[in-house]
Amino acid sequence: MQYEQLGATGVFVSRIALGAMTFGGAGTPPWSVIGGLDEKAADELVGLALDAGVNLIDTADMYAAGESEEILGRVLGSRRQDVVLATKLLARMGTGPNEIGLSRLWVTRALEDSLRRLGTDHIDLYQIHNFDPLTPVEETLAALDDAVRQGKIRYIGASNLAAWQMMKFLGASQLHGWDRFVSQQVYYSLAGRDIEREILPMAADRKLATLAWSPLAGGFLSGKFDRSGTSDDTARRAFADFPPVDRRRTFDIVDVLRVVAARHGVAVARVALAWALARPGITSVIVGAKRPDQLTENLAAVDLELTEEDLAALDAASALPAPYPDWIQVAPADRLPLQS
Repeated sequence: MQYEQLGATGVFVSRIALGAMTFGGAGTPPWSVIGGLDEKAADELVGLALDAGVNLIDTADMYAAGESEEILGRVLGSRRQDVVLATKLLARMGTGPNEIGLSRLWVTRALEDSLRRLGTDHIDLYQIHNFDPLTPVEETLAALDDAVRQGKIRYIGASNLAAWQMMKFLGASQLHGWDRFVSQQVYYSLAGRDIEREILPMAADRKLATLAWSPLAGGFLSGKFDRSGTSDDTARRAFADFPPVDRRRTFDIVDVLRVVAARHGVAVARVALAWALARPGITSVIVGAKRPDQLTENLAAVDLELTEEDLAALDAASALPAPYPDWIQVAPADRLPLQS
């Protein structure tokens, strides 16, 4: 396993993280489709990941309505000290009007609930799951800062924020001397490179770690799909079209993935993950799995070194058109340094 610094902290996390969204929810759509794994199956995956050197495990309170956290807490047991444990909050967790969002009221309660479900006295990386347009960022940050000072949280992070939203949080933290986000968790894959436009450059400038979720685009880049339809009726993408992809464009990307995979004698999914790991600014990619063989295959991506030819072909197949103002901010010829 390889490790990368978590933003500007002194903590190092594995370049492949285990996502626990597949834990729990059996018999309860959509979680039964996503995973629905029981404690025994989850324990096998966690053990496999830890043995491979994975030390970052990510979940969220909303996954399987809290059952993912409960199962993860139980299977970690005495191994809790071996992991950087991450979870998230914001989504609705009850029918009450305040059981959602990022208010001080809900941050305080959601944190206590996650601590209880996870069976721990602290969370290593506590992340807001999305942007809450109703709650001032100052209210959220003050509540999180209090929890850090109480020892219930080690670090804080954010997921699914636009660059301007992240900067708003970081600015408030700096202004008030509150704990600041050290990481961002964002969707990133060959089929979804939008973060390269503003979010990744912002993270590099602010020294934020970037954790990529759904690096296989919800299974679309796994090699299980082709233009004639799905070849695996049990695949999550066959039931839930998430995250959204441009199918025509993504099939073109998969065509190139197949060529590169054949060149290396590996599975398509391994190449897609290796590409994400090779991208500048990506700290760790989060992988989920239903079976040990899936996880073993995904973990092997950390050892796959793609050639310049491989990367160029994949980049060309997946490149995004330059948005405004990027295409007009290219340095004009008269501003370029003279070549001797």
